[in-house]
Amino acid sequence: MLWSLIKIVLFVAVVALLAWGAGFLLESQGGIQVTVMGTEYSFGPLQSVIAVILLMIGVWLLLKIFSLLVATWKFLNGDETALSRYFDRNREKKGFEALSEGLMALASGEGRVAMSKAAKADKYLNKPALTNLLTAQAAELAGDSRKAEETYRKLVEDESTRFVGVRGIMKQKLAAGDTETALKLAERAFALKPKHAETGDILLQLQAAKEDWSGARQTLSAKLKNGQLPRDVHKRRDAVLALSEAKDVIADGNSIESREAAIEANRLSPDLIPAAVMAAHSYIKQSKPKYAARLLQKAWSVHPHPDLAAAYAAIAPDETPPDRIKRFKALIKSQSDHPETRMLLSELHIANEDFPEARRALGDLIETDPTARSVTLMAAIERGEGASDTVVKGWLARALTVSRGPQWICDNCQHIHAEWKPICENCKSFDTLAWKSPPMSEVAMPGGVQMLPLIVGAIEDNSGADGAAKVATRSDIEDVELITDPPEEDPKNAEK
Repeated sequence: MLWSLIKIVLFVAVVALLAWGAGFLLESQGGIQVTVMGTEYSFGPLQSVIAVILLMIGVWLLLKIFSLLVATWKFLNGDETALSRYFDRNREKKGFEALSEGLMALASGEGRVAMSKAAKADKYLNKPALTNLLTAQAAELAGDSRKAEETYRKLVEDESTRFVGVRGIMKQKLAAGDTETALKLAERAFALKPKHAETGDILLQLQAAKEDWSGARQTLSAKLKNGQLPRDVHKRRDAVLALSEAKDVIADGNSIESREAAIEANRLSPDLIPAAVMAAHSYIKQSKPKYAARLLQKAWSVHPHPDLAAAYAAIAPDETPPDRIKRFKALIKSQSDHPETRMLLSELHIANEDFPEARRALGDLIETDPTARSVTLMAAIERGEGASDTVVKGWLARALTVSRGPQWICDNCQHIHAEWKPICENCKSFDTLAWKSPPMSEVAMPGGVQMLPLIVGAIEDNSGADGAAKVATRSDIEDVELITDPPEEDPKNAEK
């Protein structure tokens, strides 16, 4: 309402200004004198202004006529589109102006304005590849998914814009949660343009989410061939996919194939801990303990991990604690100062009931880098040396306040996982899990203290009927289990 009133006032002001100017010219003296071929023409002030305006219009008409003559001359000389270009030039100008305004509106987030400008550009231009793309993106921005999908389907019909159309529909299906259709569209888009990095990443992620490990490995190889991945990154991710494929084979009960797949995964990436563990178990089943030991020692030298120690113990499950300590020296010698090595050695000495040596193995770890596992080990050592219940429970209480130690954490979203997975449970990103300690604000109860229940069980088994002071009681064991929250184990393994 206010804007309409302002426009009316401005119109009245312009009319009044023109009337005043005409009156001023009529009352003014002088003018313009023009001599043409000896004849003199005199113009008054108002006539002079009108003459100048007419002269400008005449010059503009002459230029237009000249352009038409040039176009006609080109047409007569064989340029069949010269005349059509001349008459369409004004329409193209308006069309490109509307297209430019539509792009600016799209960039500024004005979806409805961009759709209006796209429709205007489509009216003047015969370039659906440009106008349809602008219309589709403007409809997406405005939230009109139906209009966007209709326009993308028009782009699919044209070979030159087919990839853009397929990719647009794929993204819409992803946003709607239709991963099945999105996967098929991603495969089609990747086939149309295999060098498009984003499409390859989306296809790989969808294939991994569907557990199509074989297809994902083919996509990964194509990305390497197209130069979209460094060779070391490809090698690591191919190992992750091979490991996931091996797990599926094991689930199907194909033992020979599973062994080969597990060993292949470890060969591709020896530092991938789950692959090393699975390959070691495959060698153990084949009665090749030396191969398993060599493989685990190599993995331990790169990255010590409790799962590697558990697999190394599985090579000789029936050995005595002194024999186990002797055999484990070959495993831990490469990383003797690592916290994982020191805690493992302490666990082995506790199992052997050599509590002073277990304390020496821990050293100052409970002060420099205390974790729930190392503090709980200290509680077991104190109980083994005959400390009072107050001291033991003090250590157990401290275990609640310190870090839970390294866990499988997603580098992308920092989500904590109980076990390694190829895909993050939270953000669905691929190959982002790393074994590291979370920030204290994100501490979660761990499931990674695998050997402690076995050790506590061994201490309990050696306890006397009278409940001597140097062994753990059932209440202490339950306290330890509450702190560490270990996974359930076979009672036969606990006795070992």
